[in-house]
Amino acid sequence: QVQLVESGGGLVQAGGSLRLSCAASGRTLSSYIVGWFRQTPGKEREFVASIRWTGGSTYYADSVKGRFTISRDNAKNTVYLQMNSLKPEDTANYYCAARAIATAEYKHWGQGTQVSVSS
Repeated sequence: QVQLVESGGGLVQAGGSLRLSCAASGRTLSSYIVGWFRQTPGKEREFVASIRWTGGSTYYADSVKGRFTISRDNAKNTVYLQMNSLKPEDTANYYCAARAIATAEYKHWGQGTQVSVSS
């Protein structure tokens, strides 16, 4: 199975930056897509960004395009989410998840890391 552990969350001021990490273990991610999601109290989980491990193609939610960048480090088996120009509405618990290519469901989830952006 794939095990995912997020880190890098914290408190920043509006306009600041954070870099989240998602360390994967258990198996190679060569045939997987890894995504970032976020959730706030009273709201449904929201898709943020995803990356295909092999080839590195990316996809972003409209709300974060131009501000967030998803990337991977093959040697460390880690996916990153670089978040710039943060806004208070970006405040959420951020999760990474993985799904096999050709499947629609993200089956593997991390525990989440809290991001808080002050105004």
